Amino acid sequence: MLSVAVVGSGPSGVYTAQALLQQSLVPDVRVHVLDRLPTPYGLVRYGVAPDHEKIKSLQNSLRAVLEDERVTFVGNVGVGGADGVSPARLAELYHAVVYCVGASADRALAVPGENLPGSYSATRFVSWYSAHPDIGADPFARDALGARSAVVIGVGNVAVDVARILARGAGELRRTDVPSGALRALEESRVREVHIVGRRGPSQARFTTKELRELGALPGARVVVDPVELALDPAYAAPDGLPGALPLPAVVRRNLEVLRGWSAGGGAGAAGAVPGGVGAGGEPGPAADAGRRIRLRFFLRPVELLERGGRVAGVRFARTAPDGTGGVRDTGRYEDIEAQLVLRAVGYRGVELPGLPFDPVHGTVPHAAGRVLRGGVPSPGEYVAGWIKRGPTGVIGSNRSCAKETVASLLADAAALTRRTAAGDPLAVLREWGLRPVEWTGWLSIERAEAELGRSLGRGPVKIPDWAGLLAAARDENR
Repeated sequence: MLSVAVVGSGPSGVYTAQALLQQSLVPDVRVHVLDRLPTPYGLVRYGVAPDHEKIKSLQNSLRAVLEDERVTFVGNVGVGGADGVSPARLAELYHAVVYCVGASADRALAVPGENLPGSYSATRFVSWYSAHPDIGADPFARDALGARSAVVIGVGNVAVDVARILARGAGELRRTDVPSGALRALEESRVREVHIVGRRGPSQARFTTKELRELGALPGARVVVDPVELALDPAYAAPDGLPGALPLPAVVRRNLEVLRGWSAGGGAGAAGAVPGGVGAGGEPGPAADAGRRIRLRFFLRPVELLERGGRVAGVRFARTAPDGTGGVRDTGRYEDIEAQLVLRAVGYRGVELPGLPFDPVHGTVPHAAGRVLRGGVPSPGEYVAGWIKRGPTGVIGSNRSCAKETVASLLADAAALTRRTAAGDPLAVLREWGLRPVEWTGWLSIERAEAELGRSLGRGPVKIPDWAGLLAAARDENR
């Protein structure tokens, strides 16, 4: 029998387990899927926006893998760090360990004022409205949503997600699993203006067309696009491709078509000073209407977060322009945008797991086709898959091929791996070490508790947002 631990129960971890189950080279495989949290599914549970029900339904296919009799879910078991199992000790329990721990840190802007109250990572905001237990009671519920104007820095899907949640009516979120505290805060939100800002042009934005179009379908919200900024992008004027260059990717052409439609529809007029922006003396300008507006801005690079009264009051941007080589250059002009809430959505970085080698430049674990490298040499029985292997790139489905490559390497090593000693009952050993694993029955108990909570509120299932509540529900298997 080949005994494998997969660390991480998000898509990359579950796809790794699935690839192990579907192979035929080693007929007898047992997989333990470990997670620091008592809940499975990783970013599908705690990163996908609550109103994206189709994507969240991916949990059903992940569930089918985790319910396979050859797979055991082992929640509430951290790996690395003071309270977790070290990689060295974990290696004593299994023939092989595959680390699928993702990229949990956000990239910083590295500009003055970034740490002012009112400035957050988009990751933190997403974790809050997704009920991640590490966040719990968060300042968003107390003061951040008292902002009139919010700036989201970044032009990827995460930026679009957080802007959409800020601009969406809380009543529409009642049918989702948003936790009660977050729903109340969003109901009381004073945010009326949301700016999504990128330093480059629309043809270089990273959002998908589906995400982009959803902004225009929000009831009570208006999308505003500046035709002058769109025209700065050479690709905008030549949607079929620039002379002598490759044709634009289909997603870019579709995005430009959506933006062109919004601009032609009269939602423009934001060139120069922004209505509602910081005016002379730092006072806010007049709002044009009482509804929510989403402003898509391009060719603006953040250089400083402005302060008033000890909090964020706005963002100073340097105006950029195409440099002819695919990048941008500063023009020497600046623009201030009012904002009492700033969310940065400029990417993720992998975090070093104590006991594993780490490349701080790329934020990944050094590897060769998924085999962990220690001193440039493959480390027997240690593997990686997902973002900690390749960096935070691709979509959820990209993890399938990534996992298959790693599993192919593991299976090629299987003859040597199975000659090593593995624990007969790894869970018993973990308990001897003082850990309290939450198994699948505990997760099912959490699901029932969340369904009961939702019924008591007249809603569908509502997430439990704190560690104490999750662990209490997991232990109450008679629920």
